[in-house]
Amino acid sequence: MEMLWTPLHAKIHRTIRARHLFEPNQSLLVAVSGGQDSLCLIKILLDLQPKWGWRLGIAHCDHCWRDDSQANARHVESLAKIWETPFYLATAKEPVKSEAAARNWRYQALSKIAQTNNYQYIVTGHTASDRAETLLYNLIRGTGADGLQALTWQRPLTASIMLVRPLLEITRSETEKFCQEFNLPIWEDATNQDWKYARNRIRQELLPYLQENFNPKVESALAQTAELLQAEVEYLEQTAGNLRLDAMELGKGDDIALRLNRRVLRTAPLALQRRVMRQVLQQILPDAPGFEHIEKLTALITAPNRSQTDPFPGGAIAQVIDDWICFQDL
Repeated sequence: MEMLWTPLHAKIHRTIRARHLFEPNQSLLVAVSGGQDSLCLIKILLDLQPKWGWRLGIAHCDHCWRDDSQANARHVESLAKIWETPFYLATAKEPVKSEAAARNWRYQALSKIAQTNNYQYIVTGHTASDRAETLLYNLIRGTGADGLQALTWQRPLTASIMLVRPLLEITRSETEKFCQEFNLPIWEDATNQDWKYARNRIRQELLPYLQENFNPKVESALAQTAELLQAEVEYLEQTAGNLRLDAMELGKGDDIALRLNRRVLRTAPLALQRRVMRQVLQQILPDAPGFEHIEKLTALITAPNRSQTDPFPGGAIAQVIDDWICFQDL
């Protein structure tokens, strides 16, 4: 059967090549929920497959929090059969409580399937619309540049598995149009209509309001902002990492990992000082450090000798001893 080559096929083909998302003959595990974005993704990858020689597999995660979730899983499995593509199913042992917990479980489950079956990549159908939503969601909750660019083209999930999102320049209306064009059987997820989830309210209420009243192309505009921030965050994180190593290198002794030289840090710009402190706290704290934790520690760079912080979560205290910021009671 002759494949219909659409502008969207061409765009994704070019994106994959230009961004080096995949190379020929690699193994790709595609996460397919059955919604329009993931169906658009798998259809395009299946159509590109003869050009690239990939080995493709389809994975579906059943969270067990909807009555129709088993039917949804069977629907995706039957599509995999039609497309003659290996199918893998992960089923949650008990219903997951929050969106964040669901996401964590999903990535763990996908990583396990990929590891067991030798896939190098896990591919998801996140779009420019998701990118715009994530930016707004994190902006409203309070975040730095890192939170605004959280949906990246690729990031390592484990030492050997990379998570890739090839549709980040495509909006949700484009994936919908593509699915209609090819009569792809979209599975409508009822929880997408549930307004108790903040993301759904952003999707159903806030973005349409912004499109109507401020900028009809707001999704692409916000996605572009995330794209610009991504490169800047990458640069700042790298530079801060080097500065942290310089500041720690000077501490000869057993506690080297937990002594920071204030002289090295004092000359650095505030943006880098904060990032160094955040990187240090990420190693020490049980959870991600908040703004006030980072500020508290950054203040010690110029604080008088013997100054110290109150305990961080988990009990660690940072104290100034001459040129050093030292951590105690870990």
